[in-house]
Amino acid sequence: MIANDGLRRPPSTGRTSRQLDGLRAIYTAVVNSKIAALPVTAEDIAAAASRIRDFVHRTPLLANKSIQEAIGSEVRLKCENLQRAGAFKIRGAANALLQLTLEQRARGVVAFSSGNHAQGVALAAQMLGIPATIVMPEGAVEAKVQATRGYGATVVQADVTQATRGDVARAIVEKTGGTLIPPFDHPHIIAGAGTVGREIVAEWPEVRNVLVPLGGGGLLAGIAIAVKNHDTSIRVFGIEPAAGNDGQRSFRGGSIVRIEPPSTIADGARTTSIGLDNFTIIKALVSDILTVEDDELLETVKFVVYRTKLLIEPTGALGIAALMTKKVQLDGPTAVVISGGNLDLSLLC
Repeated sequence: MIANDGLRRPPSTGRTSRQLDGLRAIYTAVVNSKIAALPVTAEDIAAAASRIRDFVHRTPLLANKSIQEAIGSEVRLKCENLQRAGAFKIRGAANALLQLTLEQRARGVVAFSSGNHAQGVALAAQMLGIPATIVMPEGAVEAKVQATRGYGATVVQADVTQATRGDVARAIVEKTGGTLIPPFDHPHIIAGAGTVGREIVAEWPEVRNVLVPLGGGGLLAGIAIAVKNHDTSIRVFGIEPAAGNDGQRSFRGGSIVRIEPPSTIADGARTTSIGLDNFTIIKALVSDILTVEDDELLETVKFVVYRTKLLIEPTGALGIAALMTKKVQLDGPTAVVISGGNLDLSLLC
């Protein structure tokens, strides 16, 4: 049988138990060799977990009766909406900043983001006493802008768009000598994000499927490495908004597709392409990438807020929306990552 991740899995019928065990061992060895050759390894994620332990929360993996009844299978939610700064992003930010030299720390850090990476970098920098400048587009969610400033960062927004924010940040780096902390395409960021997956399999080793929101791909790539290192047969899926389906097109076409900044309520997934390192990992380890429409996403946010009392943002709801709208049918225990909870409350009105 050919798996969606391009590997031949051992057939389940027509073989003796010893033959099946042998085939599974071969399959596991092939997947492990793929993991070892990737830009980020399970060892990098383990080191990140140790490094950032005192700077982040170990977030809960929660079961909810309302969601399980709506979906019809065993589901647990990895609640990064309850993380410091309201999203998983502080994991990668802290992992990157903790590896800076004293000279780099003195010169400060620069980041560009629509919101959650901005807050993650700003908070990590505040905790470490590092000056931070964050470039955010003029249309960024105001609550995220104010939170970023509240963590002590200098926010640059004038004439900044989703398309130009990276160039503006790089120009500031050239002028100040600061260190650029990219939002997703960097080994330190990917390894930090991968600690989410490490926690999932440590708490729920029986998990068979993991659904992950997809923007630039740092979270999906890191989690895929962590859970596949635990058990190569676990299936990992990326979920992105249909209006910004560059990830799905890239994955199915075999090369990175670049798009214009998408118009979607999932502001954490308004990326124009997957990162290069991220795509290398995703191609090797992820089973498929699926999409949901914005109206489906909004209804899911409302359902989760009203029925579970968890405050989640649209990007964080991508995985739940894919299950509730039957975009994917899965057997066995399924973990769904809620990537963040920094919700623009006007969406509920």
